[in-house]
Formats: sequence, structure tokens, C-alpha cells
Amino acid sequence: MSALKILGRAGSINVRKVLWTCLELGLSFEREERDWRSPDFLALNPNGMMPVLLDGADFVLWESNTICRYLAHRQGRADLLPSTPRERARVERWMDWQATELNNSWRYAFMSLVRQSPAHQDAELLRAGIEGWNRHMTLLDAQLQSTGTFVVGPEFTLADVVLGLSTHRWRAAPMDKPELPALEAFYQRLCQRPAFMAQGPGAGP
Repeated sequence: MSALKILGRAGSINVRKVLWTCLELGLSFEREERDWRSPDFLALNPNGMMPVLLDGADFVLWESNTICRYLAHRQGRADLLPSTPRERARVERWMDWQATELNNSWRYAFMSLVRQSPAHQDAELLRAGIEGWNRHMTLLDAQLQSTGTFVVGPEFTLADVVLGLSTHRWRAAPMDKPELPALEAFYQRLCQRPAFMAQGPGAGP
């Protein structure tokens, strides 16, 4: 198959999803930094967001969760992304939840506490952000209590890739958190995977 190129910063959580997926799939790839404001990059992704995947000379793809799905399907890995409609939907439901509900819940608190952005220091917005982030992680903990292992069941899937990095970010944030034993057990299971160690603890919050 053609060579893969991933455009994006190594520390970006969305880039790391794609890098982790590539490692799980055993794919060879290059990662390249690009200026997201440059005309050349905007011609690839008019949103000005990373990552962007280049698969050969004629295929460009953006949106990190979509890239992960594409790569799993490209490699025929139905263990990571099932081919049957109901099983696939169970995985994609949690991937979409991560990209919409969960991501939106942590953005303000992360920018305030970890990035220390001057524009994100309103005390009331920070309090609400921490509360919302913890609430969403509590929902994930309840799901993991019901499955006992990974996000959708006993087998590791792409849902665990995207939510594993979200869990790593939450654990690293310097804020008060509830005790979530199922979530902690999930995190420790992920730590047994070399690809997660490279793109989670080994790559930053």
C-alpha cells in the first residue's frame, strides 16, 4: 500500500489518536509539522486544523476520528472497528461522544489549568468547566463498570484509543477529581499497550 504522511504537532491529542492507531495497525508513516495558516495547508484542510492524513498522492483526509476509522478499515481490522452494523455503531457512538460531548466539556478547564491561557482564567467558567469535565468522566466510568474491561466490551477497539487519550488528559489535569475506580482500571489496562505508552504518558497531557 501507499506511504502515509500525517501532518500535525506531536503533542496534539488529535494527532496522537492517529499515531496510536497507526502503531496498533503496524503501519509505517511519516509525521510532518506544517504551518496551519499557510496556503498550502489550507488547501488540504480549509478548517486549518490538524491532523491531516495524506495517503499516497491522491487522497487527503481530515478529522481525527474519521482518519482512525479509515485506517482501521483500510487494514481490514474488524477487531478495532467491527464490520457488522450494530457492533460498529456501538464503537462509533462512543467515538462521536468523545469528539462532541466530552471534548467540549474539558476545553475551558484544560486551557486554564494546563495551558495556563490568560484568556481562560474566569473563576466561574473554570469551576463550571471542571464540574462538566468530571461529570462526563463519571459517565464514562459508569460505562466501564457495565463492560468490565474496555469501552464497548471485552475487546479493545478504536473507542478505547480516542477515550484512552481523553482519560490520560483528565488524569493529568491539576484539579479535584472524583474517585472513578472503573476508569482507573481501564487506564491501567491501557498502560500495558506499548502504543498507548508512546502516545499517552510518553507524549504529554
